[in-house]
Amino acid sequence: MSVAERDADSEKDGGKKAKKAKSGGGIGETLKVVIQALIIALLFRTFLYHPFNIPSGSMMPTLLVGDYLFVSKFSYGYSRYSFPVDLSFIKGRVWEGEGPQRGDIAVFRLPRDPGTDYIKRVIGMPGDRIQMRNGLLYINDEPVERERVEDYAGANAFGQEIEVAQYRETLPNGVSYMTLDLTQNGEKDNTGVYEVPDDHYFMMGDNRDNSSDSRFLNFVGYVPEENFVGRAEVIFFSVDEETHVWEFWRWPWSLRYDRLFEGL
Repeated sequence: MSVAERDADSEKDGGKKAKKAKSGGGIGETLKVVIQALIIALLFRTFLYHPFNIPSGSMMPTLLVGDYLFVSKFSYGYSRYSFPVDLSFIKGRVWEGEGPQRGDIAVFRLPRDPGTDYIKRVIGMPGDRIQMRNGLLYINDEPVERERVEDYAGANAFGQEIEVAQYRETLPNGVSYMTLDLTQNGEKDNTGVYEVPDDHYFMMGDNRDNSSDSRFLNFVGYVPEENFVGRAEVIFFSVDEETHVWEFWRWPWSLRYDRLFEGL
């Protein structure tokens, strides 16, 4: 074999090795990027924002089935329930923020079943006296301002369109939101007085006649502060309740465009 032929073969072998190295390097870089992205997503999910989807109509009309939210974990500080696994050695809250405020929409762990997340509105603070009288909310024996507004167009359990009485409720600290009144003299339209214990909160759904909340003491009851996961901040995605989120081919018709990135 001549010198020229040997040089040609050497160049071919070198080219093959370079291609293999480039291929191996490309796969390695891709894996590195994927791992870094997963780590960032895990840190985001663990310490900053908890993604949460709305499974029921208990917070209508504020939140609808098919809404996807970001819940800020740092707003209230961190507790044993702030992380993907239960860190039972954490007592109370660490790096505590201002704490839940009246009117906040908050995600919390159900006291009787800490493995279940609930989302409701903070109505009663520690030491408050809460009562419902003829569908009107009282806080510390004072009626909460409530104004009748236009009916809400909804649907019943059979999919038939109905008009639901809707009210604008304004809490003593000025937080204002809409509530629904499906039926007069509903099960919890008249209650006794609830006295909120220290370090606990009274939670209610905006859909007053269709919400399992703190009015049901044996089911939800008063929520300990350490059970709070975080405060709902923004709707980042919303799709009608008849569409699964993974059915992306239906998004052009099923997305609720007016609800995307809506602050709460």
